[in-house]
Amino acid sequence: MKIIILAGGPEERQPDFSLFTGKKVIWAGVDRGVFYLLKKGITPDCAFGDFDSVNDEERQWMASFQLPSFEYDSEKDKTDLELALDWALGQNPEQILLLGVTGGRLDHELANIQLLLHGMEAGVSIEIRDKQNRLTLVKPGLHTIQQEIDFPYISFLPFTGPVTGLTLKGFKYPLQDQYVPMGSTLCISNELVNKIGTYSFSSGILMLIKSHD
Repeated sequence: MKIIILAGGPEERQPDFSLFTGKKVIWAGVDRGVFYLLKKGITPDCAFGDFDSVNDEERQWMASFQLPSFEYDSEKDKTDLELALDWALGQNPEQILLLGVTGGRLDHELANIQLLLHGMEAGVSIEIRDKQNRLTLVKPGLHTIQQEIDFPYISFLPFTGPVTGLTLKGFKYPLQDQYVPMGSTLCISNELVNKIGTYSFSSGILMLIKSHD
């Protein structure tokens, strides 16, 4: 089971929704993300938020769909997105995609990226996608990665502390047993030279980012 959560980030940053049509997924909308989904002809299975980012007319239109909703006060200890993610993790999905969580306010964007740790703790793959990027977190070990024409640039960033023993094979800029501290830009904007490459590391948590210009 795959759950896709659309939050209320800038609409122009959203990925191509045609990538998800025809596939069996559970859709959830967060705040203005509910409005965006309904505009695209997608009826979410549930809605989350305090809905302070929609006007009265938009809210009345959304209410006409009678969606299963989880509404919260605007003053709370978790963001609407984190509450939606807690719900999604409770459904025991194979994967969760977070859309509409980048762009706009930087504090929200950084907090949303840190939410990827919830998936790692729960053993569920969570990926952030927008029009230009795909982000996920990776645990130590040996991993295979495939070349994607639409996302040719691959970057690795230490996420919670230094990463040790990073080895890249099949990349334009290979590495062997490299120590990568926080704040390093060593592994920004690499590319695969073969259709399939590998990367491995001994300790730490890596954020893997696939991008295009």
